[in-house]
Parts: sequence; structure tokens; C-alpha cells
Amino acid sequence: MTEVTGGARRDIPGTYVFDGDAARRGFAINEMCFSFNKAENRAAFAADEEAYMERFGLSDAHKQAIRNRDVIGMLNAGGNIYYLAKLAGILGLGVQDIGALQTGTTVEEFKAALLAHGARLKEMTKHGEAA
Repeated sequence: MTEVTGGARRDIPGTYVFDGDAARRGFAINEMCFSFNKAENRAAFAADEEAYMERFGLSDAHKQAIRNRDVIGMLNAGGNIYYLAKLAGILGLGVQDIGALQTGTTVEEFKAALLAHGARLKEMTKHGEAA
């Protein structure tokens, strides 16, 4: 994805930069996901996803990504991961599921990588190395 530094955009491999352009593209989906802070809204979405998406004026790309349970598609359509986490929870996806999707690994591979990284950090700390 891209990041703006000094007026220039640059790619940051493996990331989904949330900038002004993404915020504009994703406003409706992020607004909908923010609404899931209330239990009654989560229930309304679960009862009729299509009607709930219509309430927020989601684009066809947003709707299709939600129908497909495509979190990466939601990010690419301007979704902010912090807002999408609420929707992911409703869809039965946890943080590690999303991490696996973002890294192109299985959940088991993602968990193993987290554990390995944690073990390396613990070892570095034990030896007084900078993390």
C-alpha cells in the first residue's frame, strides 16, 4: 500500500495505509462498523445484512466484500482495521484470523510466527539487547 511522506506517496509492502483517500473511500463502511458498538445494531445487522448495509449507503465494493467475508477487500475499499474489527467479530473472525489474511498465511502459521517472534523478543530482553 502507499504512505504519503513529504507530499510523495510510497509503497509499504504488506500494509494497508489508512490515509485521507482511504478515509473518503471507506467512510460509509467505517461509519457502519462504528455503529456496531451498540448491541442492537449488531443484532439488526445479523437479522438483515442487506437492509443494514443499505441504511449506510455502502458502495457495491463494500457490500460485495462483506457478502464474501473478504476482510482484505474491505481494507482495499477504505475500511479501517479498527472499525472493521467489530464487523470481523460479528462474522466470527478473530484478530489472528485477520492477521493471517493480511499476511497470506494460515491461522496456524500466523500463530506460530507470533509465538516465534515473542520467543525472540523474550530472549533478546533476557540478554539486554534492544528489541
